[in-house]
Amino acid sequence: MCNTLIIYSTVDGQTKRICQAMATELEQAGEHVIFSELSETTEEQLQHCDKVLIGASIRYGKHRPMLYQFVNRYKTLLDGRKNAFFSVNVVARKPEKNTPQTNPYMLKFLQLSLWQPQQLGVFAGRIVYADYGWLDRTAIRFIMWLTKGPTDTSQAYEFTDWEQVRQFAREFAAH
Repeated sequence: MCNTLIIYSTVDGQTKRICQAMATELEQAGEHVIFSELSETTEEQLQHCDKVLIGASIRYGKHRPMLYQFVNRYKTLLDGRKNAFFSVNVVARKPEKNTPQTNPYMLKFLQLSLWQPQQLGVFAGRIVYADYGWLDRTAIRFIMWLTKGPTDTSQAYEFTDWEQVRQFAREFAAH
């Protein structure tokens, strides 16, 4: 049985939901899965796993600084295991920006990170305007207006391709 550590960094919870869907696929493949929020993940957890999967969201055009601190600090441990990384962002709703090779946030991550993951994924997130405070709602609505996205603040918008998420997990399980 493989011991897989799934680490997530999320602002609004979509990245955690994506990780949970992946965990279901990995468990069906016979892996034992352990979840950990990035800020709570320990070196000991990394030392005692066979595989590591990290998912992180984007907010206002950036991954959280803690993500870079973590992957740079634990690069050697990450490199010593089967590993994967995925980014969750609303820009990935656009077909021309939904692959690791075309997503600007993934490209920036790879440029700024010492760690170069073995498997990469990009998933579109979701927007739930009702969950945001006034400032976030206004800023996100403006960004959506600029990028020709949905701006009706009375609605929620799910952009995640859940089959793509499950396929990524199946590929990770196969290695």
